[in-house]
Amino acid sequence: MATKCGNCGPGYSTPLEAMKGPREEIVYLPCIYRNTGTEAPDYLATVDVDPKSPQYCQVIHRLPMPNLKDELHHSGWNTCSSCFGDSTKSRTKLMLPSFISSRIYVVDVGSEPRAPKLHKVIEPKDIHAKCELAFLHTSHCLASGEVMISSLGDLKGNGKGGFVLLDGETFEVKGTWERPGGAAPLGYDFWYQPRHNVMISTEWAAPNVLRDGFNPADVEAGLYGSHLHVWDWQRHEIVQTLSLKDGLIPLEIRFLHNPDAAQGFVGCALSSTIQRFYKNEGGTWSVEKVIQVPPKKVKGWLLPEMPGLITDILLSLDDRFLYFSNWLHGDLRQYDISDPQRPRLTGQLFLGGSIVKGGPVQVLEDQELKSQPEPLVVKGKRVAGGPQMIQLSLDGKRLYVTTSLYSAWDKQFYPDLIREGSVMLQVDVDTVKGGLKLNPNFLVDFGKEPLGPALAHELRYPGGDCSSDIWI
Repeated sequence: MATKCGNCGPGYSTPLEAMKGPREEIVYLPCIYRNTGTEAPDYLATVDVDPKSPQYCQVIHRLPMPNLKDELHHSGWNTCSSCFGDSTKSRTKLMLPSFISSRIYVVDVGSEPRAPKLHKVIEPKDIHAKCELAFLHTSHCLASGEVMISSLGDLKGNGKGGFVLLDGETFEVKGTWERPGGAAPLGYDFWYQPRHNVMISTEWAAPNVLRDGFNPADVEAGLYGSHLHVWDWQRHEIVQTLSLKDGLIPLEIRFLHNPDAAQGFVGCALSSTIQRFYKNEGGTWSVEKVIQVPPKKVKGWLLPEMPGLITDILLSLDDRFLYFSNWLHGDLRQYDISDPQRPRLTGQLFLGGSIVKGGPVQVLEDQELKSQPEPLVVKGKRVAGGPQMIQLSLDGKRLYVTTSLYSAWDKQFYPDLIREGSVMLQVDVDTVKGGLKLNPNFLVDFGKEPLGPALAHELRYPGGDCSSDIWI
């Protein structure tokens, strides 16, 4: 994407400059067939999101992967705003790590943005040989021009929170980012902030624990993550581990976008809390709970209490609003974080979920709602599942939502998702007073895909977005 200063590299000079970028016209998102009964490879879908286009709300291109059952999940870029000053770099490749197969697909989105093509496949054996890591998750580009991808485990599915380092030009596996033997016990997401010489990583669970579904006994056995790992960015080693009170399964982590900021937020799925982490005067880091979504007492569900299950969070580029999804309860929330220690709820919208009226779950006690929400119907389609992955437009005015978490957990918690396919929705955001409103004219129904219902996951815009760009 061109910027005002001419040819000065990918992305934007600052988060506030990024907010002035062009409106998104297409979105990329991986679609998964593993665990759905359809014997077809996962694929990258390109969706037209330009209201002026005759193909608005349609999948305009599908790029199937060459293998079955990869479980595409998250994605990232070959380069981003961390390389803004380098005119030799351009954001032309989308990185697609596979959660189950540990393959990495490099997709060329630069030659024809509306019709991406496969550029390179990095096979698991290359990652195993040089890194001894598997079950890949988050991909971030670095200012060095390299690409870094987090892992959840080793080759046998035991917990191992390490980081695969790729050359950003050739995409050869270089080895691990962390020092030998220095991986965290568990892994998941990460975010770095070079001005404070820090990276912080989160933890879900060992792949063997979560791979085939959720077992409450594993929580009792202490097999799910409850820590943040603070890394020295220059020395590539853990310098502090923060134990989270009321912080079971810390998943997505977001520093404030301002590169001078020494604080951010992490969403803890099972305890349904948002924790703020921050740097102390002495240079150490601390964490505090700033939001608690109360569980609901229920009948007809897996457990007598249902957590919200915060599965994705993001911050607007001006660091004013925090958004997160409660995948089980079914609501999407917006908080004003002008005072990061005291987030203030400014918007809430129910988009499906497990507690809708007429479903199998009866809510017996609810600290927030007077009645169970109505099922969501958009353009005649009853939405299965609940809001999960979210992505915000650069200007902060449009929030895109998909409903699939991970195929094995989808199958367990929302069997309808497997039969009906997931959807992509769009929410209009009031960026002045705060507030969320569903766009009733926007629906991408992945239940009607040519090979059968698919599970659509994380969203990316070609010009960068609110959760892939890091400024240094």
